[in-house]
Amino acid sequence: MEQSKPAEGELIAIRLPVWWTFGGLMAGLALGWALAGTALLDSLLPAAEVVGKLWLRALQMTIIPLVAALLILGIARLVGAARAGAVARRMLLLVTVILVLSGLSTTLLMPLLLEAFPPPEAARALLNTAEVAHQDVPGLSQFILSLIAPNVIAAAAETAMLPLTIFFALFAIAVARLPATQREAMLGLFHALANAMLMLIGWVLWAAPVGVFALGIGVAAEAGGGAFATFLHYILTVSAMGAVVMIGGYLLAWIGGRIAPHVFARAMVPTQAVALSTQSSLASLPAMLASAKRLGLRDSTADFALPLAVAIFRATSPAMNLAVAIYVATLAGVELTPAVMLAGIAVAFVISVGSVSLPGSISFVISIGPIASAMGIPVEPLVLLVAVEMLPDIMRTLGNVTMNVAIAATVEQAREDEPATIDPVAH
Repeated sequence: MEQSKPAEGELIAIRLPVWWTFGGLMAGLALGWALAGTALLDSLLPAAEVVGKLWLRALQMTIIPLVAALLILGIARLVGAARAGAVARRMLLLVTVILVLSGLSTTLLMPLLLEAFPPPEAARALLNTAEVAHQDVPGLSQFILSLIAPNVIAAAAETAMLPLTIFFALFAIAVARLPATQREAMLGLFHALANAMLMLIGWVLWAAPVGVFALGIGVAAEAGGGAFATFLHYILTVSAMGAVVMIGGYLLAWIGGRIAPHVFARAMVPTQAVALSTQSSLASLPAMLASAKRLGLRDSTADFALPLAVAIFRATSPAMNLAVAIYVATLAGVELTPAVMLAGIAVAFVISVGSVSLPGSISFVISIGPIASAMGIPVEPLVLLVAVEMLPDIMRTLGNVTMNVAIAATVEQAREDEPATIDPVAH
C-alpha cells in the first residue's frame, strides 16, 4: 500500500488497489458461476463465507471513529471558511442549498427510475451477504425523539447513525468556538485520529480483492450470470443520479452565472476530459481554473471559489450516495417512508462535509454506510458495490467539477451585482 507522509494538519494520502478489487470481484463471480451446482462449490462456499464476512467486519469496525474524526474536521473547516468574508458566507449558503437539492433530487427520481427499470431478479443475491431485519417504521414523534441520543456510547454500539451524526456536527461547532489554543489542541487530536483510522481502513481495503472475491463466489453461486447484469444495472442507475447533478451545474451556470449553456459547455470540455482521466477533483483544479479564465471570470474569484469548492464541496455526494442506499433498500424491501428519506438526506448532507479529498473507495464506505444505517438499510451489500465504485466515480468527478465551475461563475455574478465598495474576500 502506498501512502504519503502527511504534513502537519493534513490527512494521510493512500493509494488503493481499485482495479485489483474490481478484478477480484469479477474473478469471484466467474468462479461461482462456473462451479454452480457442483460438489466443489459446496465445499468451497463455507470457507469463502468466513473470509468474506471477516473482511466485512474489519471494514465495519472503522466506520464510526473515522466518520466522527472527519466530520469534526470538515465542519471546523466550514466554520473557518465562513469567517473569510461575506462572499465566502454567500458561497457556503449556495453550497448548502445545492447539497440539499442534490439529495432531494435522488429521493424523488431514483425510486421512479427503479420502478421504470427494475433491478434484475438476480440482484437479490447481493443480499446473501446481509441479514435483513424486520423494519419497524417509526411514527413522527418517535422519529423526532430519535434525533437525540441520550447515551452516545449506546448509540454508537447500536450504529444509530442519525443521532450520532447530529452529535458529531454539534460537537464540531462547539470545538470551532473554543479559544484558539484549545481549538487547535482538539483539532490536532482529531487530525491524528483521522490519520490513524485512514491508515487502518487502508490496510483493510488493501485486502479488498480477497474479500470481494470470496463474497462474489456466493453471489454468483445463486445468481449465475445474472450477477454481471446486476452490477451493470446498478452502475447505470446510480450514475444517472450523478448526471442529474451535472445537468444542474449547466443550469446554475446559465441562471446564476448568466453564461449561455453552449458557451459553458465548450469551456468545460477540457476540464471534463481531465476529470474523466484522473477521477479526482483536486487533480482537475488547474483545469477548472483554466476553464474559469476561458469564461471570463476574474482571477480573484476563481482563485478563491474553486480551491474552496474542492476543499469542502462534492455536489454529487448526496445524490449518488442516496442512490446507492435506495438501490439496496429496493432489493431488501425496506419501506422508504418520508421519515426514512428525510433521515437519509440529513445524514447524506452532513456526511458529505467529511468525505472530501478522500479516495473513492474510502469515501464510499464512510459516506454510504452511515446513510444506510440511518435509513434501516443493510450495509453488508455495500462491500461488493465498493468493488465497482471506480465506474460511478467517473460520473461523480464529472458532476463535481462541472458544479464547482458553475458555482464560481455564480459567485462572480454576485460580486458584479454588489456595490463596488464591498470587499469581496477577507483573507
